[in-house]
Amino acid sequence: MENHDAALSVICRVQGRLCALPLSHVVETMRPLPTETIAGAPDFVCGLAVIRGAPVPVVDLARLLGATDTQARRFVTVTVGTRRVALAVDSVLGVRTAPRDSLQALPPLLQDAGADVVAAIGLLDAELLLLLNSSSLLSEDAWACLDASGANA
Repeated sequence: MENHDAALSVICRVQGRLCALPLSHVVETMRPLPTETIAGAPDFVCGLAVIRGAPVPVVDLARLLGATDTQARRFVTVTVGTRRVALAVDSVLGVRTAPRDSLQALPPLLQDAGADVVAAIGLLDAELLLLLNSSSLLSEDAWACLDASGANA
C-alpha cells in the first residue's frame, strides 16, 4: 500500500552537502561516463555524455552550487519532461522514505545557488529548474534519522 504522506528520495552527497532528489524523476545511477564539452554552455554544464546510446547533457551539481574544484564520482540520470539529464554528484548514499512535510521543511537544493545560475537554468530548461527546486538539502541529523528508519525497514 502506498503512503501518500511519504516521499521516496535518492540521497546524494555533493561537496559535503546531502541532497534528496525525488525518486519519481530518477532513472538510474552509474559511474561517470566521458563527456564532450559544449561550446558556450554555462560553467555548470559539463557537456554531453552518451548514455544508453543517446546524448545526454551532464550538469555538475557541485558547480551549480558554487564549487569550483569538482570531481564527480557518480551520475544520477533524471527525467525532466520528456528528456533526460545526468546530474554529476560525489556519491549516491541510497533511497530513503521521508515524510513529505519533513522534506518541505528542508531548504531547497538551489538555496545557495546564485540568482544568475538559477536564471541560466531557467533559460536553458524550465523543467530541470522545477526538478531542482523540488529537491532538498538534508542536514546530517536529518540523514541520520532517514538512515536509521531505512535500516529498520
